[in-house]
This record gives sequence, structure tokens and C-alpha cells, in this order.
Amino acid sequence: MSEMLRGIALSDWQARAKTFEYRGQTVCYWTAGQGEPLLLIHGFPTAAWDWHYLWDALAERYLVIACDMVGFGFSAKPQEYDYSLQDQADLQQALLAHLGVRRCHVLAHDYGDSVAQELLSRDLEGPQWLDSMCFLNGGLFPETHHPVLMQQMLLSPLGFFFGRLTSRPRLARSMRQVFGAETQPADVELEAFWQLIAHDNGPSVMHKLIRYIPERRVYRERWVSAMQQTEVPMRVIDGADDPVSGAHMVARYRELVPEADVVMLEDIGHYPQIEAPRQVLDAYLEFHDGLRASERSVAQAG
Repeated sequence: MSEMLRGIALSDWQARAKTFEYRGQTVCYWTAGQGEPLLLIHGFPTAAWDWHYLWDALAERYLVIACDMVGFGFSAKPQEYDYSLQDQADLQQALLAHLGVRRCHVLAHDYGDSVAQELLSRDLEGPQWLDSMCFLNGGLFPETHHPVLMQQMLLSPLGFFFGRLTSRPRLARSMRQVFGAETQPADVELEAFWQLIAHDNGPSVMHKLIRYIPERRVYRERWVSAMQQTEVPMRVIDGADDPVSGAHMVARYRELVPEADVVMLEDIGHYPQIEAPRQVLDAYLEFHDGLRASERSVAQAG
């Protein structure tokens, strides 16, 4: 499944982690490489390890930065905490400030797409600090998001109970539903996903993290407006077979976002960075090479 890109074992990934304090919580983060800063934002319910196939390849061209957001992965998962997408956007900006990064590119996935949409809105309001934005499969529009059964159960009045019932077999069934038919997760990947979720009693806060789904509806107009008005270059790279946010989400994106730049990955599901990392890397680098070519043309014309 790695498509010629070498991944990083979860134990090795954890060993590379650094930490900083955010609002009294310990947050794990990773950096590698040098060059233009590239912030990677992970999805629900997993963590920054989702980027491990792309990590070293991207570090050859960029200063790559990623963290496990509060409530995820190896970062703190406090029981009493006001989990929100707005707070996670604050966290991303706090991490960049901690590292002394003033401008960056963003590559986001799933839950991370919503965090990135808020960052795009803040950039539009000023000061400008985003150099580009790339979204992988995610709920950019609440009206096109189709939550899986596990998410629906967590959103129910019994979400706390269902969260605590989360187990490796339940997680595996949920993950297999959203991966492509020919790109199913390997057992080692399912085990890693489970370790990331189970760490520090993670299932006990999943019913709080899932509040991002109704939060998307609250901020829909703000975030869609930002995508329509921004001058930040954007691209969507989307696994077409994703039942949650696949081809149907992209159709809506094309309707609402002017001059939509989209790369569709056929037969790929919700986790393209794991299912088809080489295709994602190629599409992402093509996007950036196009930006540089455009910048050179402008400079020459000037």
C-alpha cells in the first residue's frame, strides 16, 4: 500500500516526537527537513502519524511540521476540556509561533480540513500568512458530509457510552468502510490507529471530539465564503470512492468555489495519504511546481 514510499513505524514516529505546552496541555509535535514551512493537519479519529508515508519525501523539499491535536494521538486528552475546531486552529497557530514560523503552506485532511478552513478565514481577515492550501478528503461542506455509523453513535445522546465501547475490532470495521475496496488498511496500520486512539484513555473523550460535526454547520458560511474570496492558491486532492467525502463532495466544491483546482484519485477512499501516498505526493508537488512557475512568470512580466 505504500506505493514505493517508505513509511515510518509508529514506535519510531513516537520516538521522534517533541513537546510543547498549550493551554496547560502537553502537545506532541514533529518537524523535519528545511525550506518553506509546510503544516500538515490530521483528521479524526487518528493523528499526525497519518502522514508517515509522505513525511520523509516532503521533508526533502520543505520544513514539515505536524502535531497531534489536543484529544488525539500522543497529545494530552483531558476529560474536562472545551474541544472545538476554533481551539484546534488556535493550537496550530500557537505551534507555528513556538517554532518561529511566520508564513507557511498547509496540507490538511478530514477534521483537519475544517481547522484549515478556519485558518483560511483568519488569513482573509488579515494579516496574511498562508502561502497555499491543499485539502484531502474532508467535510468542506456540512451538506455533503456522510458520517459513518461510529460517528453517528458518538453524536447521539449516548455518545459517552458508545465512546467507551470503542474497541480495536469496532475501529477496524469503521476504517474498512471508508477505505477503497482495493486499498484496505493492513493489520499493522489498524493496530497503529488503535494505539493512537487508545493512548491515554482516548475513547473516553471521543464523544466530545465529535462535536466538530455540528460545529461545521455553525461556521459553514464563514468558511465557504473564505474559500470563495481568498487569493491563497488552493487545491483539493480527493479519493473518489470515499463514502464520507468523496466524489459527491468534490461536485459541490466545483459548484461553489471559483476556478476549482481538483485532482480526483479513482478507486481511492477516505485516506488517500495512506492508500495512495505516491499519487498524493505527485499531485501535491505538481500543485507547488505550478505555483512557482506562476511566480516566475509574474516576476518576469514585472
